[in-house]
Amino acid sequence: MSHLEKCFSKHRVPTVAVSDYVKMVSEQIGPYVPGPYYALGTDGFGRSDTRENLRHFFEVDRYYIVLTVIWALAIDGKLDMKVAEDVIKKYNIDKEKPSPITV
Repeated sequence: MSHLEKCFSKHRVPTVAVSDYVKMVSEQIGPYVPGPYYALGTDGFGRSDTRENLRHFFEVDRYYIVLTVIWALAIDGKLDMKVAEDVIKKYNIDKEKPSPITV
């Protein structure tokens, strides 16, 4: 059993891993974390003038992290999906925004 499995096995909760590097960095530990696992990362470069804009473009800023956590809890049945919809509205997240990896 890996160290991560030991640390995370007491509670089955969604885990969100975030990196300023490519999503693959965050995905590397996914197989060792029990329960639902979500990885966020910046799959690309040169898209923004500041780190803040880069994080927003690649959907790894604080708003997308909050949305991912809420979404994961809703999928897991711990929250109503309406809470995720409220987060989308509150933080003005564009649901029609194309995936950053395809732009």
